[in-house]
Amino acid sequence: MYWKSIPPGYEAFCSEYPGLSFCRVIQQEKGLYQIVSPSGTRQARVSGRFQYDAKTASDFPAVGDYVMADLTGGDMAVIHRVLPRKSVFLRKAAGSAKTEQIVAANVDTVFLCMALNNDFNLRRLERYLSVAWDSGAVPVVLLTKADLCDDLPAKLALVQGVATGVDIITVSALERDGCQSIAPYLAEGKTLAFVGSSGVGKSTLTNALLGEDRQKTNGLRGDDKGRHTTTHRELIALPGGATVIDTPGMRELGIWDASEGLSAAFADVDALAARCRFKDCTHRTEPGCAVRASLERGELSEARLLSYQKLCAENAWFEDADAYRTAKEKKFKQIAKLTRQIPRKK
Repeated sequence: MYWKSIPPGYEAFCSEYPGLSFCRVIQQEKGLYQIVSPSGTRQARVSGRFQYDAKTASDFPAVGDYVMADLTGGDMAVIHRVLPRKSVFLRKAAGSAKTEQIVAANVDTVFLCMALNNDFNLRRLERYLSVAWDSGAVPVVLLTKADLCDDLPAKLALVQGVATGVDIITVSALERDGCQSIAPYLAEGKTLAFVGSSGVGKSTLTNALLGEDRQKTNGLRGDDKGRHTTTHRELIALPGGATVIDTPGMRELGIWDASEGLSAAFADVDALAARCRFKDCTHRTEPGCAVRASLERGELSEARLLSYQKLCAENAWFEDADAYRTAKEKKFKQIAKLTRQIPRKK
């Protein structure tokens, strides 16, 4: 079951579109969508007016979106509106084009999956954390394949050094009950998403949560890395009322205007930079640089600083994209509006 009732904060939006049905996107592939409503699942497309009015790629529906659709026109439903998103995991689309791509929408908790064997990469994790913090969802680092790790305490210490303030969970594919550590995030009505490289065990985790082998999985390759299995994003209903988005492995995760996420992921570097003598310090040769002083004392690693500078430079590439900046401002206004309408727990 995908929901028992319309999520808090969305009732008012539904009343604005009489004659349309409240639905959620559960699959997306090549311009076609599968949506679900209390009456069941349907194939869907966007209306001609929707397609004409769309200004950016992120205007189109994505897996996890709540939409208003016409279900009365035969086998193919028609999506007329995407309702405001409370969170959106956004990346630069693969390739050289300056285009964004939504990985998942309306996610409460995003699990950043990284295997503890040959997939282990702290610099990639910093990139994922930056995008995750910017999404509006709560990031959790999920370290998989613990049974293949030679020195678990050492690797955990490394992860803790770059994921300050983030929950860190380790699981083993050999332990079917290892997902018990994920249980606290599976409250009824919550949505979580697994993102990460190919073969880190996202589909295996989804199967464990389902209690059945629904998602196709593959074993390890000869180089100790997992094989790419999932080919599309899918929102799956879990026992107990939560939902999970299983995503394909990403060969690259390009930063797409994630200034706020970078500040959160590199809060230690930002705090040091605030103490530099010059506000425009580049942390290279300037006198009174608190960042360089921390490097010299061995408190900050050169690799982490270089990662921060690389991601900041990549992020700056998008600052001149006027169309996208306008769309992002609109997105966050919608998020703020939706957040104000969601009842707060006392």
